[in-house]
Amino acid sequence: MNNKMNNNLSTYLFKNQDNTAKIQAWLVSEISSLLAVNPEEIDIRQPLDSYGLDSAQTIIIASKVEKFLGCKLSLIHLWYYPTIQELSIRLSEELENLQSEIIQI
Repeated sequence: MNNKMNNNLSTYLFKNQDNTAKIQAWLVSEISSLLAVNPEEIDIRQPLDSYGLDSAQTIIIASKVEKFLGCKLSLIHLWYYPTIQELSIRLSEELENLQSEIIQI
């Protein structure tokens, strides 16, 4: 495992069972900060496009997710998993798959 992987939060997340909740909380924090609203105003069950995110803001979020988790996020994920809740579950699954691949190596 390279040093970059050790320096991001994916290592921390791997060791914890509740990745989905952590990812949800992080996404709520990032989106509320980007939109300059209180985190309480973000409903994880509402589609992200309901918050008026433009394409540039969506790319910023995707880039931050990649840095936060240490893995690539395809923008197509935002199409297939349009809510914070759905996206968090999918990203958590991908982290678990990545962990399994690392363990098998």
